[in-house]
Amino acid sequence: MFFLKAWYCRLFQTAFRLLLPLLPYREPTRLGSCAELPDVLRREKATSLLLVTDKGIVANGLLSAVEVAATAANVSYTVFDDTEANPTVRNVEDALRRYREHRCDGILAVGGGSAMDCAKAVGARVVYPQKTVNQLGGKLKVRRRLPLWIAVPTTAGTGSETTLAAMITDPDTHRKYALMSFPLIPHYAVLDATLTESLPPFLTAATGMDALTHAVEAYIGRSTTKETRALATEAVALIFRHLPRAYADGHDRTAREQMLLASYKAGVAFSKSYVGYVHALAHALGGRYGTPHGLANAVLLPHVLEAYGARVHKKLHALAVAASLASDDDPAQTGAKKFLEAVRALNAAMGIPETLSAIRLEDIDALSTHAAREANPLYPVPKLMTKRELAALYHRIT
Repeated sequence: MFFLKAWYCRLFQTAFRLLLPLLPYREPTRLGSCAELPDVLRREKATSLLLVTDKGIVANGLLSAVEVAATAANVSYTVFDDTEANPTVRNVEDALRRYREHRCDGILAVGGGSAMDCAKAVGARVVYPQKTVNQLGGKLKVRRRLPLWIAVPTTAGTGSETTLAAMITDPDTHRKYALMSFPLIPHYAVLDATLTESLPPFLTAATGMDALTHAVEAYIGRSTTKETRALATEAVALIFRHLPRAYADGHDRTAREQMLLASYKAGVAFSKSYVGYVHALAHALGGRYGTPHGLANAVLLPHVLEAYGARVHKKLHALAVAASLASDDDPAQTGAKKFLEAVRALNAAMGIPETLSAIRLEDIDALSTHAAREANPLYPVPKLMTKRELAALYHRIT
């Protein structure tokens, strides 16, 4: 039975890879500062914006630069700051109500991946008012152009400012709905390093490891292109060079700028080449326990890479060389081992735990079922794993 399922997964992935050049991927227009926003808002003829964020962003004053920009462009705005760490269907509907009440014609998200995912789902609901988030979940369900959509990341990790995906949680079923459609890619992405300087060290670590996971999974998968391999390689090198600095000193402007760039490059790479089992396993944890996505990725990454075995040795060696962790002369297995050791050392240096205490043994069967369902057949993983193998990975971090 697994042979037939594996055959189907590889056939699906091959067909998708052949279609990649024909799909309408695009990158957002990249801005380097919120100071550039007034000109954009005038050019786009915006009149009223929905600002999607969370209370932590507001409390830290990170919304002020966007508010100043909107005022300078004579654009009114209303703030939705109830976004949860794993945005829910209720968050989306509440924000949509705010959008309609204030007759908005644009959406601007300020925050991490949660705010951006919420904003994407709101935009989808705006153009599909008769459909629920559940109905819009899945691949290519959103085909209409969204209203003006601007992403302003305050973390360097999720890459959501580049992607076509949004993850929305249904708290009643403990499931996450993945909306994956090209119109969800933001029209503009503002990479303003000043907005990331107040990010606490642990969040800097978790989001940075999220970016590393994006780059690694994009590089080792079976649907890579010359472009995505180059972007992923550049991102990995930037992260190993600058994440420790950003973690140690949040006001290191160069490190913050380079981490934003790394996150962006990794986001573009995985948008086209997709991710793998690390993400599928992490998403299931987020849906059931609300585990922060970056933290789950960081803990799972070395275990999943190890489970892939020899299938990824050559590619991990190449990444290790790019990040100055290994030599070209090292055997592939040695280079891969050095890369894995470096990932574990980076986690340890930044206080990321080796296990996740929230996981309950009685939930692992359901968790692995959800992870397998998400990953197969879409994710072009180096090695296909059974539900039992995925369950074993959960056991390793429990």
